[in-house]
Amino acid sequence: MFNVTTKTMEWGDETLTLETGKVARQADGTVIATLGETSVMANVTFAKQPKPGQDFFPLTVHYQEKYYAAGKVPGGFFKREARPTEKETLTARLIDRPIRPLFVPGFKNEVLVMCTVLSHDLVNDPDIVAMIAASAALTISGAPFMGPIAGARVGFVDGDYVLNPSVDDMQGLRNNLEQRLDLVVAGTKDAVMMVESEAYELTEAEMLGAVTFAHEQIQPVIDLIISLAEESAKEPFDFTPPDYSDLYAAVKAAGEDKMRAAYAITDKQERTSAVGAAKEEIIASLTEEQQEDANLGSALKKLESTVLRGSVVKEGKRIDGRALDQVRPIAVETGLLPRTHGSALFTRGETQGLVVTTLGTGDDEQFIDALHGNFKSNFMLHYNFPPYSVGEVGRVGSPGRREIGHGKLAWRALQAVLPAATDFPYTIRIVSEITESNGSSSMASVCGGSLSMMDAGVPLKAAVAGVAMGLVLEDDGSYAVLTDILGDEDHLGDMDFKVAGTEAGITSLQMDIKVAGITPEIMEKALAQAKEGRMHILGEMNKAQSGVGEFSAHAPRIETMQIPTDKIREVIGSGGKVIREIVEVSGAKVDINDEGIIKIASPNGDAIQKAYDMIHSIVAEPEEGQIYKGKVVKIVDFGAFVNFFGKRDGLVHVSQIENRRLNHPSDVLKEGQEVFVKLLGFDDRGKVRLAMKMVDQETGTEIAKEDAAD
Repeated sequence: MFNVTTKTMEWGDETLTLETGKVARQADGTVIATLGETSVMANVTFAKQPKPGQDFFPLTVHYQEKYYAAGKVPGGFFKREARPTEKETLTARLIDRPIRPLFVPGFKNEVLVMCTVLSHDLVNDPDIVAMIAASAALTISGAPFMGPIAGARVGFVDGDYVLNPSVDDMQGLRNNLEQRLDLVVAGTKDAVMMVESEAYELTEAEMLGAVTFAHEQIQPVIDLIISLAEESAKEPFDFTPPDYSDLYAAVKAAGEDKMRAAYAITDKQERTSAVGAAKEEIIASLTEEQQEDANLGSALKKLESTVLRGSVVKEGKRIDGRALDQVRPIAVETGLLPRTHGSALFTRGETQGLVVTTLGTGDDEQFIDALHGNFKSNFMLHYNFPPYSVGEVGRVGSPGRREIGHGKLAWRALQAVLPAATDFPYTIRIVSEITESNGSSSMASVCGGSLSMMDAGVPLKAAVAGVAMGLVLEDDGSYAVLTDILGDEDHLGDMDFKVAGTEAGITSLQMDIKVAGITPEIMEKALAQAKEGRMHILGEMNKAQSGVGEFSAHAPRIETMQIPTDKIREVIGSGGKVIREIVEVSGAKVDINDEGIIKIASPNGDAIQKAYDMIHSIVAEPEEGQIYKGKVVKIVDFGAFVNFFGKRDGLVHVSQIENRRLNHPSDVLKEGQEVFVKLLGFDDRGKVRLAMKMVDQETGTEIAKEDAAD
């Protein structure tokens, strides 16, 4: 009934298995990949005909984490997996980016790749397993895919690279001093296709070494996929790339000069209009048959690419006239929004980000319900890319994959310089509003995020800047690496290589390429050139923001205190009664964790102090010989009970009320009266002994012994 093919190998400390032929046999390609006890099923289907008039490649990648994979029930009201989580969206992008350039040029049939996590051992992250499964499924599907690829995760501990570190090792990297890197690399047999990383000030050489290490480690996985395909691959889909050389020759003859003149305009809006006009003139000059050719769009794009790329490599001339390694002019302004906690406007050429920092309390932490467990995050970065930023109209909705991906990249870049939560007990939220875009807006978010946090008074370890690098690689091997690329250079070039970091090292690296890979030589040059650009941008940022700004008057103040864990119950009280009373009476927000760390937050310093004193009175022990202010709560024949230390009461014997004989304590005291008492000690049964007569009831100071005797 089943024609099952299985391939197995030892990879690092785990066993990697690829299996096909048993499940989902109607898909064009299905592979279940298992690493340890983490299993992911990848299913590939593709249309056998393109949609008429379609001039782009419609590839869609979905990655789904099923809660049953970890033996969990989804949260929420419906108890069902709903919209994609941030992790699912980012992983889908992680798989899409290295496979997209490897489809045969000209293939425009719709392709759907679905990766489903079936089992998760809470050790091996499913994202790498999903990437391998997707590559294997594409390789055996018969689709015109020039793979396979494979991927690996790399850690960095004590100068050594670690293959596929565990989920726990990569979780909360900022608080794990041993781990300095979370790097994902995907590549083919010959070249690296994609890099994504979170790093903690690694040098360029260390990062390049990590990428090289990963590429070496994926080679046996690629061999395993090839071995699987040799036994189970379907017949290749009969696809021949369309030959539109005659159409391209006509387009080139009709409009090369017009297109060169349009791309000589430095202003983006004017250039875009001129390019559009040039295209219209070219189309108007063609025959009716040529105008109706489905490959006309491809021919026009090829002409644009030829004009742009030729000038860059042969003449070293860019669209806006800059040198290959030159960064556009930078303008920085901080503190421009009066009521926000921190703000910055970062402008680099025609790319601009308005970035705002908000400081919150523990109540504002993000609660994340993940497959490997629930956890909280006290650092969030949200990126918004409205249509007006590129002068367009368009639909505005919830954040898409692009917004989530760019926001996460900036988040990774800034994560490395945040202060420890024990030193700065705030929840930090950054929002990057991209107000103009022509070039890397994610790197503008990094620069603006660093500036706005410093404006808010966040004690960062160092300022962070980011720069986007580009590449134009010709067929003869000649190439040019571009610093601070424009949108057109990204669109028509071969690489988008983003590097962020401090003066000391790299904190984030992301690479996407559109060709079949780049060599270590090109990557090394790009890293070195990116470092020069980053240092220049940091210098411009330092001119505007020399250090950490003053703490905003509108931000909550947070004080922390540590109490013994056996006192937590007393502070919370039955059903939370005590802690609610503290919040109501003081006006401050109070948060307590299982380790006995209490955060008290309020814009009002008096409210914080009041809450602190109330908590201290609950958890502290009264000291013998100290004077306390208390309240008479009960009067009896032999004395008065006084509440003097939190909820603690003590007895003032009738003989200790005044330096004279009293018939009854009620002669001088009444319930509710405030008095000063001195703690004499504790009797054999642990009961408190208090005295009033040696304390001045007006001032609360102790009366000298000779004065008391008088």
